[in-house]
Amino acid sequence: MARPPLREVARRLAFAVLLLLASALVVYLDRGGYRDSAGGPLSFLDALYYATVSLTTTGYGDVVPVTPGARLLTILLITPLRILFLVILVSTTLAVLTERGREQLRVARWRSKVRGHTIICGFGTKGQAAARAMLADGTPPRQIVAVDPRPAAVSVAESMGLAAVQADAEHADTLRDAQLATAGSVLVTVHEDSSAAMITLTVRQLNATVDVYASVREQENEPLLRQSGARTVVISAETAGRLVGLSACKPSVATIAQDLFSYGHGLDLKQRPVRPDELGRAAAELPEVVLAVVRAGGTTPVPLPQATAPLAAGDELVFVRFP
Repeated sequence: MARPPLREVARRLAFAVLLLLASALVVYLDRGGYRDSAGGPLSFLDALYYATVSLTTTGYGDVVPVTPGARLLTILLITPLRILFLVILVSTTLAVLTERGREQLRVARWRSKVRGHTIICGFGTKGQAAARAMLADGTPPRQIVAVDPRPAAVSVAESMGLAAVQADAEHADTLRDAQLATAGSVLVTVHEDSSAAMITLTVRQLNATVDVYASVREQENEPLLRQSGARTVVISAETAGRLVGLSACKPSVATIAQDLFSYGHGLDLKQRPVRPDELGRAAAELPEVVLAVVRAGGTTPVPLPQATAPLAAGDELVFVRFP
C-alpha cells in the first residue's frame, strides 16, 4: 500500500537529517584532523556546520580537512553521504511533483468525462450512507463526486472509487470544480443546517435547474431549505426520533421501516419505468407491491389508492422489492 505523499516526504526528510547528524558525528570524532579558519578547536557545532555545507555541496572552505586521515575520511565516507543526501532531496522533489502531476491528470480526466453526475456536499456519516445507497442501486462510482474539506473524508470517498474535491462546498469555486454546470443532482448532507442552506443557495445561484436534495437536523429549518431551492428536504433528527418512537409502540412496523431504509439487503424501495406490456393496466394488478405511481412528466408520486388511471407510457412505479 502506497504511503500518503506528505508522510513519504516526512520520512525522507527524517532520513536526510539522520545522514547529516551521522556526518557531523564522524567529523567531530576526528576533529583533530580539521582546521577552522577562525582558529581554536573544532566544536560539535563546527562539525555540524561542516557536514551541512559539505552535504549540500556549498563548501565555503572555512573548515577543511588537513590531515591525510581526515581527507581519506572525506573521500570514503563524506562524499558517498553527500551523494546519498542529494539523491534523497532530488527523489523527494521528483516524487512530490510526480504525485501532484498524477493527481492533476486524474482530476482533469474525470472532469472531462463526467456528465449528469451527483455531487454530495459533505461526506460524513450521512454523505457516505447516501453514496453507499447509490452504489448499491447501480450508480457507477465515477458518477458520484464527494465534496468535503476534511482529508479523512476525501480518503474515504476515494477508497470507494468516487471522485472527490477537498474543499468547502459553500464556496462557488468549489462547486465549479465539482462540475456543477453538468451535474444531474446535488445532495446536501452537511452537519450544520446553516451550512446546508448556504450551499443550497450557492448551488441555485450557479445552476437554476439542477435537482437539490438536502438533509437538515431540525424541522424548523425545512421551509428555509425549500425556499433556498431544495426539491426534497429530509429531517434527519425527526425521522430518527419517529423510528425510535415507533419502535416502542409498534416494533414490527419500525423494523420494516428500518429495513426499507437499509438499502441493499432485505426489503428495498425501488423505482422503474412502466414496461410496454403493462400499458393500460392498473397499478394494483401488477404482481409487484406497488406503493405509488409517478405520472409521465411529473415528479410527485401518487399513492396507489389514488392512482386509479391506467398506466401510460412514461409513468414510473415505486414498489417494494423483496429479498
